[in-house]
Amino acid sequence: MRGLAVAILTIGTLSAAGPAQAQKYDPAYPVCMHVIEWGGSPHEDCSFYTMEQCRASASGRGLTCDPNPYYAGAAASAARRDKRYRQGY
Repeated sequence: MRGLAVAILTIGTLSAAGPAQAQKYDPAYPVCMHVIEWGGSPHEDCSFYTMEQCRASASGRGLTCDPNPYYAGAAASAARRDKRYRQGY
């Protein structure tokens, strides 16, 4: 009986820890912009193919661009595009 109570208490404690965070970085794009919004939490916008493209979007907004540490290469980008536009049967 004591083991059951400890198990329930452990599960309750772990459940209250909060939801798991999703991965911040999209592995299909080589460049990410660190975005900080008013009243919101900071996040990564990994939708840029070049550093210049990212810097143009960040210009005047005080945002920074960094290489994506999880970029999977050109093969991942091509596979992602194929999935996005594939027609269902």
